[in-house]
Amino acid sequence: MKTLVTGATGFVGSAIVRELLKDRRKVRVLVREGTDLCNVEGLDIETVVGDLRDPASLNSALTGCSVLYHTAAYYSLWDKDKRTIYDCNVAGTRNILQSALEVGLDKVVYTSTVGCLGLRSDGKPADEKTPMDPSFLANDYKRSKFEAEQIALEYHKKSLPVVIVNPSTPVGPRDIKPTPTGKIILDFLNGKMPAYLDTGLNLIDVDDCARGHILAESRGVPGERYILGNRDMSLQGILLALEKITGLRAPTVQMPYWVAYAAGWVCEKVSDHITGKPPAVPLAGVKMAKYHMYFDPSKAVRELGLPQNPVEDALKRAVEWFQQTGKVRA
Repeated sequence: MKTLVTGATGFVGSAIVRELLKDRRKVRVLVREGTDLCNVEGLDIETVVGDLRDPASLNSALTGCSVLYHTAAYYSLWDKDKRTIYDCNVAGTRNILQSALEVGLDKVVYTSTVGCLGLRSDGKPADEKTPMDPSFLANDYKRSKFEAEQIALEYHKKSLPVVIVNPSTPVGPRDIKPTPTGKIILDFLNGKMPAYLDTGLNLIDVDDCARGHILAESRGVPGERYILGNRDMSLQGILLALEKITGLRAPTVQMPYWVAYAAGWVCEKVSDHITGKPPAVPLAGVKMAKYHMYFDPSKAVRELGLPQNPVEDALKRAVEWFQQTGKVRA
């Protein structure tokens, strides 16, 4: 039997595909028409064309499969048409889980995000049981992923064996879009980061994150959530790590939050009412940066055996990938 991976051409999805192939699994990937396949080019996989918004294509893609990794998501901190985010992330998740239920899969691993978890008021790392304050759902992406996670829990109650994983901030090669953290690395490499904000993230090697998905399939308990994370680092700490890796100077000026907020507000207004293009500084991203997004992955380490390789090595591989793919200017 085969394993279907959605979102396989993306950053985390392509890492999952590679880990599955290391385990000699037969892998099928679902891609939309016209998708850039460079992240999975040359891999021994079966490719089927379909769309999360088209239930018929999902039934066809899942036929002959025993396991589903639903990694695909429409990630955007700003969109002129916000409906697309909900169509893909919410309705799309319902569509594919309904198909999985009808086909009768042995296991489903749903990729959520730590953005669906709450944060502690005392500043300590949050875990899977930290309650969510709805005010933290500050943008449509986070709201759509929160709703999608509720759908995954709903289908667990319908007897679909769904395990939920909540990745923190993966770093490493093949960050093709790039993710917001990948953009931080790329901006640093291109000298576009004169200052930093007082914020923080939990980083994990993208390959460890991918292996965590596979461990969730084999060892995870359906209906449970597992934080796939590793090390809490301030943004300043991340930039200093990049300085050590590259020899480039990390910024020494801390930008006041209100300055970043004002820049985000202006950029978003220009995008909404004038250009119709994504803002240079997404206000949603600034709002997220107000908090230190620190998380405790000990449940996944203890129950799944989640690897905890040094994040500095992952940052180095990310730097090398950006350099090798011509994304860093001379």
